[in-house]
Amino acid sequence: MIDNNYIKRYFSGHRITVIVVLCLFGLCVASALTGRRHRKIVGDNRIYLIHADELKFDQFGPNPDAQIVKGHVSFRHQNSHLTCDSAYFYQTANSVKAFGHVRFHQGDTLTLSCDYADYDGGAEMLRARKNVWLHHRRQVLHTDSLDYDRLYNMANFFEGGTLTDGNNRLVADWGSYNLETRQAEFYYNVRLRSKTDYITTDTLFFDSPKSIAHLVGPSRIISKGSIVHTRDGYYNTRTDRARLYGRSTLIDKDKSITGDSLFYVKNGNSHGYGNVIYIDKHNKNTLHCGYLRYNERTGYGFATKVPWVMDYSQQDTMWMHSDTMKVYTYHINTDSVYRKIHCYPHVRTFRNDVQAVCDSMVINTRDSCMTMYKDPIVWNSGRQLLGQKIIVFTNDSTIRYAHVIGQALSIELLRDSIHYNQIASNEMESFFSHGKARLGVAKGSVQIVYYPVNDKDSSLIGLNYTETDTARMYMNPQQQLQRIWMPKSIGTLYPMTQIPPAKMKLPSFAWFDYIRPKDKNDIFIWRSKGKGLELKNIKRHVAPLQHLDIKREVK
Repeated sequence: MIDNNYIKRYFSGHRITVIVVLCLFGLCVASALTGRRHRKIVGDNRIYLIHADELKFDQFGPNPDAQIVKGHVSFRHQNSHLTCDSAYFYQTANSVKAFGHVRFHQGDTLTLSCDYADYDGGAEMLRARKNVWLHHRRQVLHTDSLDYDRLYNMANFFEGGTLTDGNNRLVADWGSYNLETRQAEFYYNVRLRSKTDYITTDTLFFDSPKSIAHLVGPSRIISKGSIVHTRDGYYNTRTDRARLYGRSTLIDKDKSITGDSLFYVKNGNSHGYGNVIYIDKHNKNTLHCGYLRYNERTGYGFATKVPWVMDYSQQDTMWMHSDTMKVYTYHINTDSVYRKIHCYPHVRTFRNDVQAVCDSMVINTRDSCMTMYKDPIVWNSGRQLLGQKIIVFTNDSTIRYAHVIGQALSIELLRDSIHYNQIASNEMESFFSHGKARLGVAKGSVQIVYYPVNDKDSSLIGLNYTETDTARMYMNPQQQLQRIWMPKSIGTLYPMTQIPPAKMKLPSFAWFDYIRPKDKNDIFIWRSKGKGLELKNIKRHVAPLQHLDIKREVK
């Protein structure tokens, strides 16, 4: 039989062993948990009472473990000092509850003041409440509730706070400030105001040494009349530089620019990347491209990666595309400012009433002049106009004068879609009224193929072939030919049944309907002329110079 006393002694001894093991385990867990919070203390970590006018104990009061001190109270903890009007000093717990005119000093860079504070020397945590002011170098943080963690050099505020950093003033519902890195985080109803800027956002990370604000979430930047909308942006309040991501928009009065990424520099080069859209509401035009660079100081702009322009200043919208577009601004920020816009190569434009192609184009806003170079072609209804160079002048985006220089050729396709009216000359001029051609002038080696029309049945009478030096063609408001004036000419009228095949088309005849843009989407598809049909510059004949040879006798 087993002795019952033996069993009791056995289990009693083992129970003590189990209790000891559990206690050791609990100490290990507690040590591990506190190890996350406390660093290894070097030197003395106790709070010392330096001075008080009055000290007493109240063992029967609400704080029996506290030393009650009043009047010019001063504490020291490591390299920090705390002063107040009165306090509860828990020497055993190594903590202080301070009241009235609380001042906390750490080194020569940090000062904190508040109405009430709870300081834990072991955890190195200062909880300040009511009218809290934290001064750190040039940064000043004001709030009603702040927890200063000396272990991690982190000041956390809630229930609203304001950080002042030089000319920058940050306001938020909740945030934190790192005294070591001088970086701040702000959340909810964040507002940043600098000398010239005002920022609103949901979340903001502010780097005080670099004066860089990182905006996260729906954000707005107002700077000297311009407004920026972004969801992910970096803004330097000192240099007015911004790096904007996440489909951001910059608005400046009647102009705006939107892109996947925008790099903005005040009075310097700004860049836009990814589906960039530039809108000018005043002039009623829009630029789309994959990359845009613009210098605000010089007015120089550069657009590439499939740039195209949409102009809706008139009743009919015009679309234009080229591989590259450049803008040069002259006399910027003056009353005499004007711009030159260079488009090249592969320029194609479309409007319902007019279409054009050329290799390069220059638009001058000073005199509203548009010049097309290298194989330019313009179409209007059933008419085609081409030459070595075409110059067009407009008034409020309405054409008023056109000048074709070199190998000018005008062709009109008649209603039967078989015969063509043709004019070839060295140069041509067209004068317009309210956007409609009223007078055309052909100069130099003029050749005309014209089909007169019977007024009764609109049938073709014959072919009139004419050669002259100058021809003036007058049009009615319905764009129909009224009369032709020529000083002296040589011509022949061929009946329709007796037209020589060689006379039906001029030697320079070329009909480029396969190149003509069909719609707004066709401006992106470049089609060249057939081989050998390109215009070649013809140099003017220069009169031969006579040289007088003087023979000198050599003695």
